[in-house]
Amino acid sequence: MVKPVHAADVAEVVYNEERWQLFKGLRTRALELMESLVKRGFNPIVHGSVARGDVSKGSDIDVFLPYVVPSYKIEIALHEAKFEPMRREIVMATPWQLPKAHIYIEEDRSITFPLVNPKQLEVEFYYFGGAASHAQVKQTARIPGVDKRLMLIEPTPRGHVESPVIGREAEAAKRVNVSLGIVRERVQVLTRREDVGHTGIFIQRALLPDESFEEVFKRLVESHPEMKVRLKK
Repeated sequence: MVKPVHAADVAEVVYNEERWQLFKGLRTRALELMESLVKRGFNPIVHGSVARGDVSKGSDIDVFLPYVVPSYKIEIALHEAKFEPMRREIVMATPWQLPKAHIYIEEDRSITFPLVNPKQLEVEFYYFGGAASHAQVKQTARIPGVDKRLMLIEPTPRGHVESPVIGREAEAAKRVNVSLGIVRERVQVLTRREDVGHTGIFIQRALLPDESFEEVFKRLVESHPEMKVRLKK
């Protein structure tokens, strides 16, 4: 498990050619997926290390739509681009958090979208980690963001500069262009996770080929009354 860094010096990390090539390959694959959605009028982002640039061999490509959309429209867009999903699932970390749909093209490449209207902090979660639009991905722009160690990653021509967020929450919020609220929330969550570990996932439901996200989500709400807490917010 990646642990938060509570204190560290500001450091520059210089990428070697292998890392630049890995970044280029991940961005190419992200762009393919994003373009299938843009052609249908959607405005996706890619977030995390693929947006920031500090990729590793374990980096995943997660393309996110920050608003509710009928799932069939996304699946039509993927079908037109000749993408064949390998897995579809609904995930809800807790009864009061955002229920999300995931469509996996490969194990390391997926599309995520909310099944109810997200709150501001739930959208900012993605920008906290660094989020790049379709246009920014096309321009190979790299975006500042915070990694799972709670280190602020700021891209440079040679790689990136990293610095600790803990104790510098207000400065990090400005650098990443998110609210101080999401920075404090992520620091609290990740430092607590360091102490108690992962506490499991409330719902992770794989869909059968003939099931839609909407119908399965409706059935989940009916069978789990506690989910209605999130739906009222």
